[in-house]
Amino acid sequence: MRIGELGRRAGVSPRALRHYEELGLLAARRRANGYRDYDEGDLRVVAEIRSLVDLGFALEETRPFVECLRAGNATGASCPDSRAVQRRKLAEVDEWLARLQTVRDELADRLGDPPTPRCSITSVASGPEEFR
Repeated sequence: MRIGELGRRAGVSPRALRHYEELGLLAARRRANGYRDYDEGDLRVVAEIRSLVDLGFALEETRPFVECLRAGNATGASCPDSRAVQRRKLAEVDEWLARLQTVRDELADRLGDPPTPRCSITSVASGPEEFR
């Protein structure tokens, strides 16, 4: 399939596909007329890249997953290198969550109970006699 069809089927732009190719994540074959040519395996690779990017992985972090797929594995996460990247990303997310919890706790502490007003306005009927 040509780059436009791969892009439509994978839900990415041809520009993104060319970028993946520049990074070495996607390998296009060339037809006799010079057009890029992709197959279903390339579609799987792009789907894997997109799903990982959607989870917060940087493009370079997807490389072990792509290599795992290219090696013929059923999933990109079934190789030791890709599992190591997953473990690092999980630790990173755990750090973010801990930091967010700390920030949340600090905001809740600062918010505390609403302050007691220093003065209050009462109705005229309940005020001093000269204001009635």
